[in-house]
Amino acid sequence: MSLRLRTAIAPYPHVAALRSGAVRSPRVTFDFEDVAPITRAFRRMVRTGDFDCCEIALTTHAQAHAFGKPITALPVVLMRGFHHAALVCPVDAPLRGPQELVGKRVAVRAWSQTTGVWVRGILREQYGVDHRDITWVTEEDAHVQDYVDPPNVQRIAPGQDLRHLLLTGDVAAGIALAGLDPAAVRPVIPDAAAAAAAWYRTTGIYPVNHVLCLRSELLAAHPWLAQELVDLFTAARDAATQPSSEERWRELVGAPLPYGLAANHAAIARCLHYAAEQGLVPRAEAPEALFAPAS
Repeated sequence: MSLRLRTAIAPYPHVAALRSGAVRSPRVTFDFEDVAPITRAFRRMVRTGDFDCCEIALTTHAQAHAFGKPITALPVVLMRGFHHAALVCPVDAPLRGPQELVGKRVAVRAWSQTTGVWVRGILREQYGVDHRDITWVTEEDAHVQDYVDPPNVQRIAPGQDLRHLLLTGDVAAGIALAGLDPAAVRPVIPDAAAAAAAWYRTTGIYPVNHVLCLRSELLAAHPWLAQELVDLFTAARDAATQPSSEERWRELVGAPLPYGLAANHAAIARCLHYAAEQGLVPRAEAPEALFAPAS
């Protein structure tokens, strides 16, 4: 009898074959629920356990692990990319570089958002800008409800909008704010694409954002399940008929969506280090502590 998994994953090209049934298994059936934006599924997974199998942001998973939530990740990276260009300001803003953000206000959907974690880590490591010297303006709390934001994180009032605050100059910059007119903003980091490529060539880090997770009790009850899912998602990725958004990085990184813990270990470890450095988790766990032992 097939194991039915209540599943929430964004409709990426690299999972389309699982949704259509072109890639299938006699042992597993996916009952997909479409959740938009997919971040709402992360919240439901860690707060109310609505899904058996769910996409989740790496920082959310790290916090869930820290607070004892019964979920385990698999080394299937569903979304990733470079984030130097995610930090933007109005096109006519006077900012000449990230060092000028010290003492200013920067908007981000949530303090715990994984793109924000990557950007703040890069700001500190590469540009000497400490996250504690900036006021972070957010619109929502962490997906993991137990976590409390630090004192330099402010929540906007009901009815306010981070994009409006950015475009009117109430905040100096914003990170990954959806729905902005690309013509109205520019990256704070000069020549962001070249800076990201240079950072990758120096560090070898290809940032991870979203991974696959499961209820831990399912893995305990079905020891074969982790490898079965890794194999299925790998087959779906390889069967994709449309390019993923990560394809634009192929010339820089080679395979745009490598799966497996070994291929992603350095990036996962760096993100967990940044999360600990920024106070999102009490310490930087080894990736092996958060992931099932699937190849």
